[in-house]
Amino acid sequence: MLDSHSEHAADVRVEGVRFAAGDAVLAGRLYHPAGPARAAVVLNGATGVPQGYYRHFARWLAAERQMACLTYDYRDFGASARMHPRRSQATMGDWALADQPAARTEMQRHYAGVPMYVIGHSLGAMLMPLQEGLTDVARMIVVAGGLVHHHDHPWPYRALALAFWFGHVPALVRALGYLPGRAVGFGADLPAGVYWQWRRWCTTPGSYLPETGTTLPQPRWAETGIPVDLFAMADDDVVPPLAVWRLGDAYGDVPQRRIVLDPQQAGVQKIGHLGAFARANAALWPRLLPQA
Repeated sequence: MLDSHSEHAADVRVEGVRFAAGDAVLAGRLYHPAGPARAAVVLNGATGVPQGYYRHFARWLAAERQMACLTYDYRDFGASARMHPRRSQATMGDWALADQPAARTEMQRHYAGVPMYVIGHSLGAMLMPLQEGLTDVARMIVVAGGLVHHHDHPWPYRALALAFWFGHVPALVRALGYLPGRAVGFGADLPAGVYWQWRRWCTTPGSYLPETGTTLPQPRWAETGIPVDLFAMADDDVVPPLAVWRLGDAYGDVPQRRIVLDPQQAGVQKIGHLGAFARANAALWPRLLPQA
């Protein structure tokens, strides 16, 4: 289903799209290359990062690599918000197990017959090993996505994480009924269900998520044989390389590339957890794509 927004610039057509994900309707933007697409890319965003953050990367994919790209916001967030987050029942599990597959279905509707790559930024990669219906995916590209425990964070960032999980923030979420991200310096307000599930995942030790095998399915990616590229950032205090490789283990025995991007070696000032998609770091973008 299309909305009325469409823009043309630099041989890239950007189209607003809306598509169903269970009982939710998600808002996205589809970046079309000028000619036939060499590949179709679904970009699963990170927690609390609106799709607009990825617009420069998505436009570059379409203009410079002839790859269509779909960006979108998870339910009850960003352009997909239906209500105040206090009223939302959404969880991270909904975002990963309902919304992400719906985005692939939407992309398949537009670009059937070309290879589909999924680029997962942080949360956008974390639950992919649990998903079904992956036969349309040619390659998974993990960017700063990992299974992180709060003990993995280096100091002084660990102090911020401990406050976020054990300090004043959980008390605020209980009192307000949602995560007041703007007020606590996180940057985005999120539903309480998202926060509590996120908190449980980041404070419970183990090889994978604590609900795996109960309310979440078991990882079955190894059965697909789909190759996975994992990119960790040397200066990422949020999801350090060790946590990225831990997620790689959850993808199982499939062909994997594990690459650490170092800002000094790459000739950029800083990458961190979000910077791989920043316009200032466009020199990194070719490295994120499958090698010819």
